[in-house]
Amino acid sequence: MIEIRLAASDLSRIRFARSPMEELVHSIPVLAGTRRPAVHRPWVALARPRVEGLDLRVLTALAGGPRFLPDFLAPPPERLTGVFADELAAVAATGPEQVRRSLDELRDGRPELPEPLRPLYEDPAAGLAALAESLAAYWEAALAPVWPRIRALHDADLAHRSALLTAGGLDRVFADLHPQASFTGDRLLIDKPGHRAFRDASGSGLVLVPCVFAWPHLSVLHNEPYQPALGYAPRGIGTLWEGTAQADTEPLGDLLGRSRAALLAHLDLPASTTQLAAYLNMSAAAVSQHLGVLRRTRLVTSQRSGRWMLHRRTALASRLLSAADD
Repeated sequence: MIEIRLAASDLSRIRFARSPMEELVHSIPVLAGTRRPAVHRPWVALARPRVEGLDLRVLTALAGGPRFLPDFLAPPPERLTGVFADELAAVAATGPEQVRRSLDELRDGRPELPEPLRPLYEDPAAGLAALAESLAAYWEAALAPVWPRIRALHDADLAHRSALLTAGGLDRVFADLHPQASFTGDRLLIDKPGHRAFRDASGSGLVLVPCVFAWPHLSVLHNEPYQPALGYAPRGIGTLWEGTAQADTEPLGDLLGRSRAALLAHLDLPASTTQLAAYLNMSAAAVSQHLGVLRRTRLVTSQRSGRWMLHRRTALASRLLSAADD
């Protein structure tokens, strides 16, 4: 059991935030096969060829364990809209003693660390620089192409949590969060078999982070000096990769062309031109041309979101896909 005591000052500092790094860390054991949730099989099939040639030994040794994740690998995001570059900089700036403390916890009673982690323990500064390069390469290959899909699911979940907070306060939020988490008004209890820990939040509050790759588990960061944090699976995760399971199926491929049918299948959640190009192994120019045709025929809509122009299929396109699948 993990217990986090929350004073009145903590309750006013409970917040939500999304974290690209949290998703990255929890995706590693899924891709490595040490965790095999069926819901992520379509993503694994897409990501595995894209990470070929990357040296993932350190990342797998850090994030692939059965019990612990190093705290410094995914510190709580500072803002609601987590930015990968900012989180990567925070990891790279971790102090050497914090790195060693986290690796000692990861050791979990074993006499030796896994061989890939020994250089990081012996020289944290050099090891963190190399780790940051590996994290950046993995992000670009495996997660950047699908981040708009994941972010859209985060947004839908955060809207749901906000409605619960408005309707019933924190009791409603935690009642709907995860079966392992229970909230009593002054403490949060997390039923984690094999874990025993206590943390007095002492005014630091609590951050709740939706994480699709944490499913079906609840991840907990409770060690000081970090703000306590929970990583939980957002609602609707079963629909996350639905578009990737569909492709240029007959007869829609004959009607629209294989590439346009594949684009529509991937646009059940918003995606940018760049992400679609990476996802489908097409040039950005070709994707843009196909999207223009689909937009003119009212099968796709496009809307700017920050620096992204995001595309999504319309209800008409969804009906066409559904009819083609019958």
